[in-house]
Amino acid sequence: MRRRDFLGVLGGAATGWPLAVHAQQSKRARIGALYIGLADGESFKQELRDGLRELGYLEGQNIAFEFRSAEGQADRLPGLAAELVRLKVDVLVALYVPSALAAKQATSDIPIVMVAADPVETGIVPSLARPGGNITGVSLMSAASNAKNIELFRDMLPSMRRVGVLVNAKDPVFAKAMIDEVQRAGGPTGTEIQPVVMIDGPGDLENAFMTMMREKADAAVVQGSLVIKPLTDMAIKYRLPTASSTRSFADIGGLMSFGADGPAAVRHGAHFVQRILQGKQPRDIPIEQPTKFELVVNLKTAKAIGLKIPESFLLRANVVIE
Repeated sequence: MRRRDFLGVLGGAATGWPLAVHAQQSKRARIGALYIGLADGESFKQELRDGLRELGYLEGQNIAFEFRSAEGQADRLPGLAAELVRLKVDVLVALYVPSALAAKQATSDIPIVMVAADPVETGIVPSLARPGGNITGVSLMSAASNAKNIELFRDMLPSMRRVGVLVNAKDPVFAKAMIDEVQRAGGPTGTEIQPVVMIDGPGDLENAFMTMMREKADAAVVQGSLVIKPLTDMAIKYRLPTASSTRSFADIGGLMSFGADGPAAVRHGAHFVQRILQGKQPRDIPIEQPTKFELVVNLKTAKAIGLKIPESFLLRANVVIE
C-alpha cells in the first residue's frame, strides 16, 4: 500500500489511534520469578533485571518483578508458584528443575521461561525443538556438565580411582538424571562411582562426608541444588575435593565448577521473556542450549585441603580464584 493511501485509511481513526497506542505502551508487564534461593539467588535476580533492561524493559516503568525465593527449602516451591499464578503474572521465569516443575504443575496457561537442567530428561518438556504447551527457555545441560567433572577430576588428580556423588533428596528428578550421566562417564575413565549419598537437608552433611571418608572416595561431585556454604565448608573440613556444575559452587568455596555460564544463561532467558511479551507462544519457541561453558578452580580451597593442582590444569581454567 502506498503511503498516501495508508494515511487515507487511517484518517478516520486519527483521533483514537494515538490514545490506543499510548495505552498499549503504558501497560506494565509483570514478571514472576521463582527460585530455590541458593548461593546464586542474588545473581539470578540481578541478571534477569539486567537482561531485560538491555532489551528496553525498565523496572518501575514498563516492567515489574515478583520474585519468590524458597529460601533453600525446595518443598516451598509449589506454594510459591501457586502464589505467582494467583497474581496473574504475564510470564513466569523458573530457575532450576524443581522450580520449573513447580511452575509447570501450577499453571498450563501462563507462559513459563525456564532456565534449568536437561528439560527433556527431567520431564519438563517432551522435546527441545518442539516444547509444546506453555514452557520454553534455556537448558543448562547440567547432568552432562557433572559427567564432564569426572573427566576433569582424572586430569587434575591422575591417581584418583573413586568419585562419590552428593545428590539432593528433595530434587529427585534431576538427581536421577545426574547419577545416570556420572555413572556413564565413570566407565571410559576407569573411575568407580561410589558412594552415592542422598542429602535431605543441612543436618545430613556431616554424615554424608563421613560416608565419603569411610568409602574412601577420592573426590565428589555435587548436585547444583545442594550448593550452599555449609556444604563447601564441610568439604574443606574433610579435605575432600568437590566439583559441581554451577559457578556459584566455586565462588563459595567448592574446589571446582564446570558448566554453562549461569549469568549468561539467565540473560539468554530474558530474550525468551521478550519474545513472549511481543506475542510469541512458548510452544513455538524451541528451547536453546548454552553456547558458553566455563571451568572455574578455587585455588584458595585447593591450598586449604592441601591439594597441589598441576599448572597445566590451571592453564585450562577460565577463572582461577586466588
